[in-house]
Amino acid sequence: MPHSLKSLVQSGRLAAGTFLVEFVTPGIGHILAGAGCDFAFLDMEHSGFSTETVKSALRYLEAGGIPTLVRVPSRDAHDIARLADVGAEGVMLPLVGSLEVARAAVAALKYPPQGRRGVALQIAHDNYRAGPAAAKLAAANDRTVLILMIETAEGVEQAEVIAALDGVDALWVGHFDLSASLGIPGEFDHPAFREATRRVCAAAQRHGKGLGRLVTGAAEAERAWQDGFRLLAWGGDAWLLQAAVAEGVGRLRGIAGA
Repeated sequence: MPHSLKSLVQSGRLAAGTFLVEFVTPGIGHILAGAGCDFAFLDMEHSGFSTETVKSALRYLEAGGIPTLVRVPSRDAHDIARLADVGAEGVMLPLVGSLEVARAAVAALKYPPQGRRGVALQIAHDNYRAGPAAAKLAAANDRTVLILMIETAEGVEQAEVIAALDGVDALWVGHFDLSASLGIPGEFDHPAFREATRRVCAAAQRHGKGLGRLVTGAAEAERAWQDGFRLLAWGGDAWLLQAAVAEGVGRLRGIAGA
C-alpha cells in the first residue's frame, strides 16, 4: 500500500525522491517506483509545465503509487487552490519570507474552518466520488500537505514563526537561491550558509515540522541527513539523464579510441 505524502513528511524517516522539471511521460510513475522513489517533486516554477500537464502527470505518478508535491509558479491563492483541485497531494511555495505569506498559503490550501479555499467536489482531487460535503472537506484538509521554501535571508529570519504556524507541514531549503540571497552564490560550505541552514533546521525540528531539500551527490546528501533533512530529492530528471548518457557515450568513445 503506497504511503501518503503526509505520512512521509511526518514519519521522521528518510523519504527519498527526485525532481521532475522536464519529463512527465505516462510511464513516469512506474519508472520512479521501479527506481525505489518514495515521492516526486514536480516543478512548475522553472519547467514551463501547464496546469493541464500537471493534472495528467499527477495521474501518471499516482498509477505508480508515487505521492507528489508540486511547486507552484507563484504564491497566489488561485494557483495554490487550482493545483490542489487538480489533485496535488502536496503544494510547495517558493520564496516564502514572512508569516503573512505563510498564513495566506494555509488559507488558500485548506477548506473552512482551517482556510478559505473555494469548494469544488467530485473533481480530480477527490477522484470524482460523491459523498457528504462536510466529510469531504475534512478529508481534503487532512490529505493536503503544505511545504514552504525558505530560500532568502528574510525567510531564515522568519523561519521560527513560519515553522510554528498550524497548517505548515514542512520547510524546504532552496539552497541555490538561499546562497544567492546571502551574497555567496553556490558557496554551500560558507559559514553564513551553514548558519542559515542550521537556523531553518532548528526551527522546523522545534515545531515538529518536516525538513526537505534537493541533493546532487553523496557527500551533499550525507551532510543534509546529518543536518536533519529527511525529505531528500536526488537530482533532477534532465540532469540525471544527461549525466547517465554522458557517461555511456564517454565509455563508447573510450572503447573506440576516439
